[in-house]
Amino acid sequence: MSDAGIRITDVGVKFPSARGTVTAVENVNQHIPASSFVSIVGPSGCGKSTLLSVIAGLQKPTSGEVNVHGRTVTGPDKNIGFVFQEDSTLPWRDVEENVRFAMQMGGVSKQDQRRRAQDAIDLVGLTGFEHAYPATLSGGMRQRVALARTLAMEPNVVLMDEPFAALDQQTRIFLGAEVRQIWSRTHQTVVFVTHDIGEAILLSQQVWVMSYRPGTIIDVIDVDLPEERDASIVSTHEFNELNNRIWTSLQAESMRGFEQQEKSA
Repeated sequence: MSDAGIRITDVGVKFPSARGTVTAVENVNQHIPASSFVSIVGPSGCGKSTLLSVIAGLQKPTSGEVNVHGRTVTGPDKNIGFVFQEDSTLPWRDVEENVRFAMQMGGVSKQDQRRRAQDAIDLVGLTGFEHAYPATLSGGMRQRVALARTLAMEPNVVLMDEPFAALDQQTRIFLGAEVRQIWSRTHQTVVFVTHDIGEAILLSQQVWVMSYRPGTIIDVIDVDLPEERDASIVSTHEFNELNNRIWTSLQAESMRGFEQQEKSA
């Protein structure tokens, strides 16, 4: 796999609005080494998803740039996969057909489509459900389908925007552990946006805390936990110390965001 490190340099994003220009993201400078797993947490409306969209090439920055494996991101790239929060399965296609969809659009040969789809289905734990339709699957299983579709494209970078937000806490923890195991096997570079501090710690090597709008990185926490970890780690002293550190960084910004939203309501 080629160097899939991500370098974010002086990135800022502004949007026009009825009340004037809104600065969503400001002065973000970070580097993510290849094969790393980084999570981003922050108050609602702080620009987490906007920053992720800039990395994906779905949103052009107003200032600065993002480089992925040495190339400036100027638009969507097949080497950058994106898993959205919303259920993105196609109800008229079965699991295998859903996973093959992006490859069909990308001109991958039918033989490779079948091979890569089956590999991805096996990887996310959906073996035996290849011909099931989304209506017969749980929400967690549908998100596995979306993840498999992204993995089948074999991207160097996987971006995930609150992919488990609509799921119950137990399912989130279980799927999060699965995502980490998949990452440990694929060695892709993963950037994961979440509101859940515990989820960020469980999954990541590093957690970034964003300020309220304009969003910038106000703290970077290295997750000094064993590489081999599962949901049982949430009960440890080390996990709770990290949780307290991140919450301390986040608390004032969350309150500031709440007060600003109250004023503008």
